[in-house]
Amino acid sequence: MQKTFKKKRGSGVLLHITSLPGKYGIGEIGEEAKIFIDNLIQMNQSYWQILPTNFPETCDSPYDTNSAFAQNPYLISLDSLINDKLISSADLEPIPKFKKDIIDFKKLKDWKNPILKRAAYNFSIRNNKDAEQDYKKFCIKNNFWLNDYALFMVIKSFQKNKSWDEWDYQYKNLDKKSLKQVAIKFNDKIQEIKILQYLFNKQWKVLKSYAYDKGLEIIGDIPIYISFNSADVWKNQSLFKLDDNYKMKYQSGCPPDHFMEDGQLWGHPIYDWDVHMKTGFEWWINRIKFLTDHVDIVRVDHFNGFAKYWEVPEKDSTAVNGKWEKAKGMELLREVFKSNNKVFLIAEDLGEASLDAAVIRKKYNIPGMEVLQYALYDEHPLKNMQENTVLYTGTHDNDTSLGWYKTISKGTDQNKIKHVENILDLDAKEVNWSMIEYSLESKAFIVMVPIQDLLGLSSEGRMNTPGTISNQNWSWRMEAHDLKAPIKGKMKKITKKANRV
Repeated sequence: MQKTFKKKRGSGVLLHITSLPGKYGIGEIGEEAKIFIDNLIQMNQSYWQILPTNFPETCDSPYDTNSAFAQNPYLISLDSLINDKLISSADLEPIPKFKKDIIDFKKLKDWKNPILKRAAYNFSIRNNKDAEQDYKKFCIKNNFWLNDYALFMVIKSFQKNKSWDEWDYQYKNLDKKSLKQVAIKFNDKIQEIKILQYLFNKQWKVLKSYAYDKGLEIIGDIPIYISFNSADVWKNQSLFKLDDNYKMKYQSGCPPDHFMEDGQLWGHPIYDWDVHMKTGFEWWINRIKFLTDHVDIVRVDHFNGFAKYWEVPEKDSTAVNGKWEKAKGMELLREVFKSNNKVFLIAEDLGEASLDAAVIRKKYNIPGMEVLQYALYDEHPLKNMQENTVLYTGTHDNDTSLGWYKTISKGTDQNKIKHVENILDLDAKEVNWSMIEYSLESKAFIVMVPIQDLLGLSSEGRMNTPGTISNQNWSWRMEAHDLKAPIKGKMKKITKKANRV
C-alpha cells in the first residue's frame, strides 16, 4: 500500500531540466540546477517536478526515447566534467553562440557530442582506482539494462540508424553469437556509452543530495508507454504484441471524442499484459524502482492505461477502429508496492478512462490530477475535488495560463468568458497570479505551477503542442534573470498565506 505523503500541504514548480538557463545551449544537471533549487526554497516551495530525463529517440521529445532506463547525456554538466578533470576549458572552444531562450538541438549535439566522447575516453584511460571501482559497481547494479542498451545503440549505428525491426536478421532476432561478436568488436564504443551513463548518474546523485539537504523533493515522470524503436522492445519482444515479422500488431491511441472525431494515434507498441504477469511484472518493477532511486515521487503519465487502454490495429491511419482492452494495473501495483514500500506515485488520470483508473487509485491511495484550465469551465470549480489530488494550473502539454486566457477571451461564448473572469476576479488581479493563488488556496494537498505561469508568459513560453511536430516543441528555455526578486517574493508570500510551507 502506498504511504501518505510526508507533507499534507505543499506546492512546487514544474520545469524540465532542458529548460534551465546556462551558457551551453541546454539546461544541465550542474550549478544552474542547484541555483534553481535555491530559488524554490526561497519561494517556500516543497517540490520540483521535471519531465522524463531519458535519452530522446526522435523529435527531441522526452516522451519518445530509445530506452526506459538510459539517461540523456546532453544533460550532463560540462562544468562538472571540467571540475572532475575529465575535460579542460579548452576542449569547449569555440563555444557556439547559442540562443538563450530556445534550444537549437542540432547545433547543440554537433558541438557537445565530441566533448562528451572526450570525457568518456579520458575517464577510460585515467588511472583512478576509486573511480574505476565506482564505475564497476554502477555497471553491476544496472546490468539488467545497461549492456543491452549499449549493444542496441552500437548496432543501430552500423545498421544506418534504421528501426530495429529493419536490421539484419541475426540482430533483430537476438542471435547470441552475433551479439557477442558485436560486443567484442565494438567494445570501446560500448564502454563509451556506459561511461556516459555512469557520469550522468554520478552528477545526478550530487544534485539529488543537494535537493535533499535543502528539504526539496523531486517529482519525476514515467510515461506509461515506451517507444517501439527502443532497447526495451528489441530485447524484450515477448512483452509486447508483435507479429512474426517483428512489427507491431497494434498501436496506442485514444478513441474519438467531441474534440477529435478520428481519435488520436500515439504509435506506441501495446503491452502483452498476460506475459508481463507471468514474469511477475519484472520489467515494470525494475523500471519503477530505477526511477524511484533517482526521484522522490513518480508521476505516472497516462495512468488510466493501467486500467484499460485503446488498442488500434497498427495499419490503421485513424483511431476509429480501436477497441478498449483491460490492463493489469491492479495486479502490477500490488507487486510494485510489495517489492518496494518507498514508492510514492501520482496518477495522471485525465481522460475517458479516469473512472476505471479511480478504482486502482483508491485501492493504493494514489492521488489523481486536476488541471485548473479545465476545471474553470465548471459552475463551481474544484468543488468536488478530493484532498488527495495534485492540482496544476497547467501542464507541459497545455498553453500557458496567460496564453490560454487570451485564446478563450477571443471566443464567442461570452457567458463562459464572464464566468472565468468572475471566478478569477480579473478586474483586480493578473491572470497568471490569480490562477496560482486560486490553486494554492484549494484543498488539493499538492499544487504544481509551471515556471511559465510563474513568469507570466503567454503562448511564446509553451513547452509542447500535442499532435504536432515542430522545433518549437520541447525547446523553450528560461533565462537566468527571468526569475526576479519580486516574483520570488510574491510566490513566497502567497504560499505561506495558503499554509503550504
